[in-house]
Amino acid sequence: MDFSNESRVLHRCSAQIGNLLLLSLWHLVHSIISICNFTLDIANVLESYLISSGLLGRYKSLHIAKLRYLAIVIESEEAYQTSKIIELLQWLEAVGVKHVCLYDKEGILKKSKDFILENLDGAIWFQDAHENNVLLDQQHMTLEFVSFSDGKEAVAKAANVLFMKYSKSGVTDQNQKEKIFTESQMSEALKTVGSGGPEPDLLLVYGPARCHLGFPAWRIKYTEIV
Repeated sequence: MDFSNESRVLHRCSAQIGNLLLLSLWHLVHSIISICNFTLDIANVLESYLISSGLLGRYKSLHIAKLRYLAIVIESEEAYQTSKIIELLQWLEAVGVKHVCLYDKEGILKKSKDFILENLDGAIWFQDAHENNVLLDQQHMTLEFVSFSDGKEAVAKAANVLFMKYSKSGVTDQNQKEKIFTESQMSEALKTVGSGGPEPDLLLVYGPARCHLGFPAWRIKYTEIV
């Protein structure tokens, strides 16, 4: 009986020592990760300060030339924070991004379009730039404002434009069966209804949702989404 009790005591002691070692190891790993994160935060703050003060070159590792068109998806609640949107656009302009598409599902940013353009020096509305053939102008930032209505609703309007155009052409019923609309014709129809913007190279989604929140799908066939 004494031998059995001693075995139980030894087993309990071994289990307690094992748990203590595991707990110590967890605290050690947690401390190392916390120190690494703190160090990275300090380094980022220091880098930002050096860049702002002009002691360090700005974002030399960024290849802005490859980013011809940037799209940003913002949740409707955050879209009300116009000052933060303007701050984001000012930062993008500072690093060299010239063509930006802003999207929110409910069209809140569309309503704030005039205010945003007024608070960005030299910014041009995308539609005005497109009509005046200055879309490739690298001196000014062009802004496009898109909402959910530019999605399926825009496709329906574009399809109606094609239908009306095709109906007025006076073709026979026999030719109608053979008619196939091309992608370029659909693109032109979308431009006619005001929803024919270019395809973004990069789409940034701000918010917890892991989706594009209704951003026009035909415009992001080859777009990288982050």
